[in-house]
Amino acid sequence: LVCWFQVLASFCVELLSFVAFVLEETVNTCLRCLPLYFFEFVSCTAFLFTALLLVLLATSLHEKVGISCWPKVDFLYSAIIALLFLISSIVFAADNSSSSVEVIAVVFGILSCAAFVVDLVFFVRTNGFPFKKDQNTEPRNGGPAQAEEQKLNAPMANGAD
Repeated sequence: LVCWFQVLASFCVELLSFVAFVLEETVNTCLRCLPLYFFEFVSCTAFLFTALLLVLLATSLHEKVGISCWPKVDFLYSAIIALLFLISSIVFAADNSSSSVEVIAVVFGILSCAAFVVDLVFFVRTNGFPFKKDQNTEPRNGGPAQAEEQKLNAPMANGAD
């Protein structure tokens, strides 16, 4: 059930990113094009890299790539793209000509950001935070960990204080 939900969430993220990218590409004119280009970059990057990650992780190719920390890669990627989608959507919403296509593209950008955040929350709930250090680490000298007790005010063995 967990695996299918992750696949469904990744598919939703992929679909929303693609729709945001296609809508942005249909904008005919722009007064100030930098926000549009930034939104285009983020939506295209999200679409293409999410597709790449889905192909890598759905097949045995991820074993051949040589990356051993896939949970960290997936978590960082999703967090960075969610943040970039949020920023680009806000910037594009603040500086556009308010055409219907631009407004709908911004809405899909925000929906894509929300989908990435939902994917992150689900990832942390099912797998835990990938950068959390393990609490049960071995001591660095290799020996078993032992509690030290120090009796500061105990009388000495020979009776002297």
